[in-house]
Amino acid sequence: MQRTASARWQGGAQDGSGTLTTQSGTLADVPFTFKARFGDGKGTNPEELIAVAHAGCFSMALSFALGNGGFAPQSIDTRAALTLEKQESGFAITAIHLTTRAHVPGIDSAKFLEIANGAKAGCPVSKVLKATITLDATLVP
Repeated sequence: MQRTASARWQGGAQDGSGTLTTQSGTLADVPFTFKARFGDGKGTNPEELIAVAHAGCFSMALSFALGNGGFAPQSIDTRAALTLEKQESGFAITAIHLTTRAHVPGIDSAKFLEIANGAKAGCPVSKVLKATITLDATLVP
């Protein structure tokens, strides 16, 4: 399975602007700018998209894991707080903190924490930090 997305950027880093589009069309020419990334400008940014992807992935992984353990979750609400910090080598994502609240009848706290920690480790977005990154770069006139 492969999923695709694309980004188009025009102009300089601080005065330019770009758009993001996903294969599904859920995002279609969504604007992003320097101000949206490092300030309070309109539009989205890569870090926000990583955070929402992590929250969604973890919530689904937790639902699967609970189901496999014989528990039927009624609701799972997850917030991902991503930390972007300036370092000597440039900006880096240094942490993502997941906060989840779930309504799962018939489970005790210890079992829930065990399953939630397994879902955190097994979520594909959690694993992306260990992923191999490849690049196909083309310069166009």
